[in-house]
Amino acid sequence: MPTWPITFDDVIAARARLAPHLSPTPLRHYPALDEAVGHGIKVWVKHENHQPTNAFKVRNGLAALTALPDEQRARGVIAATRGNYGQGLAWAGRLLGIPVTVCVPVGNSPDKNRAMIDLGAELVESGRDYDASVVVAENLASERGLTIIHSTNHCEVIAGAGTIALEMAENGPELDALVMAVGGGSQAVGALTVMRHLRPEVSVYGAQAANAPAIYDSWVAGKELSTDSADTFADGIATRHCYAFTFAALREGLADFVTATEAEIAAAIRLYLSCTHNLAEGAGAVSLAGLCALGERLAGKTVGIILSGANIDGEMLTRVLDGSL
Repeated sequence: MPTWPITFDDVIAARARLAPHLSPTPLRHYPALDEAVGHGIKVWVKHENHQPTNAFKVRNGLAALTALPDEQRARGVIAATRGNYGQGLAWAGRLLGIPVTVCVPVGNSPDKNRAMIDLGAELVESGRDYDASVVVAENLASERGLTIIHSTNHCEVIAGAGTIALEMAENGPELDALVMAVGGGSQAVGALTVMRHLRPEVSVYGAQAANAPAIYDSWVAGKELSTDSADTFADGIATRHCYAFTFAALREGLADFVTATEAEIAAAIRLYLSCTHNLAEGAGAVSLAGLCALGERLAGKTVGIILSGANIDGEMLTRVLDGSL
């Protein structure tokens, strides 16, 4: 497998396919957030929570489905998800007339399940977590003749995620750094691809939930590792494995990698709400939690972060706001 799974031209091609259907999302600065983060850091927030599915992964799903040949479109596609990727894929499938099946673990968020069904997806509940649902999706793809569109191990998925950083590089301020949440790594590898081509002076940092440390542990060790569990309320990045398709690029490209505790992620959600009046889910707040952890290192810098999703259910939001997390 090559070190870099996509090229800058792949991101440009993905943007051309997305442009008729998705508008660029806002990139905004909030002085109150600067003050809360401290260290003289100027923070710019990319609002992927303003996407049609309230999360960046609609870019990933649409980029993948618009690249499919007609024969694969007709047979349909399948993927594993905790919700946001499945919603993005279902939204794109409804737009393009492509049947979509999504596999989720037992006990997945009922709100996210309902959102995927409402967008026209067939929902299959099986497996104890995301990684187990991937195996279910692979088996069903073989049985039904469906095309599997993995949420990370797919070049068009990563190219779609790269359009976030492309918008930031072309239309935003002069940034010194980006902090990206890393689950599988599509968002971070997309950003690394764009920045090394357009703004090589921009450092890209990764952040993951401490309770789902497989990709972080792998990055530190320099080899692919797995964990027995990924028990974090930031379900969009809750994975027990890292992925060969993105790992080498993350290992080569990230300036550093940090983790955030459940309490730190919850605190970041509260910061978003108080300082920007925007709602974030767990995974959507991890880049802000990571920035807070990197505060001393990034002192005085202008830093871009991604509010990558806002699909948090009411019960979890209550726990975040009352501090019971």
